[in-house]
Formats: sequence, C-alpha cells, structure tokens
Amino acid sequence: MTQVSAKIYKAWDLPVRLFHWINFLCVITLSFLGLIMLNKGAIGISGTEASIGLKTLHVLVGYVFATNLLIRIIWGFTGSRHSRWSRLLPGKSFKRELSEYQASIKSQQPQTFIGHNPKGRLSVLIMLLLLTIMMATGLIRAGTDIYYPPFGQIFASQVAADGISPSDIKPYDKSGTDAVKLTELQAFKKPFGAIHVYTAYALWILILIHLIAVIRADSGGEGTLISAMFSGKKHLPSEPADQ
Repeated sequence: MTQVSAKIYKAWDLPVRLFHWINFLCVITLSFLGLIMLNKGAIGISGTEASIGLKTLHVLVGYVFATNLLIRIIWGFTGSRHSRWSRLLPGKSFKRELSEYQASIKSQQPQTFIGHNPKGRLSVLIMLLLLTIMMATGLIRAGTDIYYPPFGQIFASQVAADGISPSDIKPYDKSGTDAVKLTELQAFKKPFGAIHVYTAYALWILILIHLIAVIRADSGGEGTLISAMFSGKKHLPSEPADQ
C-alpha cells in the first residue's frame, strides 16, 4: 500500500450524521423507558395511569425513532456516495474485499476507507435490520397496547363489541370490548412484544461490539472514524481503498 501524507476526505453528509446521533439518543431513551416498563413493579411504579403514561412516552419517542429510520432508508437511495445502499450492500467482490481488509489488519498496514470498511458494512446492515424489526414490532405494540397510529384504529375496531365505536375503546380498559376478541388480540400481540425486547438486547450487544471496533480502528491507523461522525470528514493516513 502506498503511504502518503494524511489527507482529508469528505465521508458522511449531514443527513447521515444527524441520523446517527438522533438514532443513538432515541435508542438510549427507548431502552431506558423500556427497562422501567419491564421492571415498574420492582421499582414501585403501579397503577393504570402510570402504565399508560410510560407506554405513551415510549411510543412518542418511538415515532421520532421510526421517522428518523425511514428518512435514513430513503436517503440510502438519494444521498451522497457513501450514504447509499450501493456502498453498504455486499456485491460480487465483497468476499475478496473482506479478505484483503483482514489481511491488511494482520500485516499491521490496515486499509483505510472513506466510507465503512467491509466489516463495518456488515455491522451497519445488521444494525439497520434490527432497528427496522424494532420499528415494525414497536408500531404494532403501540396499536395493540394503547391504540395509537398507524394501527390503533384497526385493532380497536377488532376488539370493539357490537354497537361500540372504536374511538370509545380505551387502553387498559375492557369497557366496550368483546371478551373473546380482546383475548385473541392479547395472544396476537404477545410474540411481537417478545421479538421487540429480544431485538433490543441483540441491538445493544451489537452497539457495544461496534463501539469497540470503531475505537480499535480509530487507534489502529484506519483514520479518524469517531470525529468523522461529528465533522463529516475523515483524516486518512493512506490512500483509501474505496476512493
């Protein structure tokens, strides 16, 4: 690899950087609220109003999370070069690129990248997949638990007793509901809640692995990865492999 003086490259555009930090804050906040909801009895929180309040706050932050994620998905088709799906999705040459990258690490002359290195690409794709699963399951639970959009009216209509308007169905209140249909809804929503929770656990494991990998890459001569997510620019000590 030809060694050159450190150069500055434009890596991440503003929408990608905003997505990253908004997503990070949302995940922290949602995880904190989720832990409170899962353990509210142990920490002395009880009552229907408290449960609805916690769930409502969780859902409202979830809307910010979902909107941010959807914008990022769309930006992957319309954004700058290194924000596009074409720069993330593995292509025909991905196996070779991954092998070359791993060999460069072993030789202590790591390849540098303006965008993500091959391992980073896989990490980001898995992370985005987990985020998408959390978004989908979260929106379903928002609809089944407190009848919030986009599915709330559908589920309220399903459990409403004959002659009762769906708008009269209230969270955590059986009044006006059909007992059989409500039981069916409870059974329907249960697996989505389990998937939501365990995906959150998997996401945090991946986040920790991601943080360790970024710190190691940043300190191992692969460029200024951490500061680039603030400034959008990378200082690279060698010619990037994805220029």
